[in-house]
Amino acid sequence: MEITGKIKKIDETKTYGASGFRKREMVVTTNEQYPQMLLIEFVQDKCDLLNNYAVGQDVKVSINLRGREWINPQGEAVYFNSIQGWRIEVAQAEGTSEIPPMAPVDNFETTSNIDDSEPDDLPF
Repeated sequence: MEITGKIKKIDETKTYGASGFRKREMVVTTNEQYPQMLLIEFVQDKCDLLNNYAVGQDVKVSINLRGREWINPQGEAVYFNSIQGWRIEVAQAEGTSEIPPMAPVDNFETTSNIDDSEPDDLPF
């Protein structure tokens, strides 16, 4: 999945626990009729992807939706969702996308394999 929008906030990388788990969060405001402010987290080596981006930039973020179940002390299941980013790039403005050049076509000789002696019985 992908999300496009403007970067509203980028947090610093935070490290948790003895294992050194790293997480960095950012907020993207979507470009919709009713803009949404979505918290996207980048974990481990993906934290460094945000180093080259700044607040105010238009970006396209590739994401995965994550869901977890937690059983609270009362024995009830509680569910949590998160949006996890794994790629980010500068978004191109609409209408300015370049059309990739076509591959060159080799010159070739065409021959006709159609037998003109039979009538064409197609209705069109």
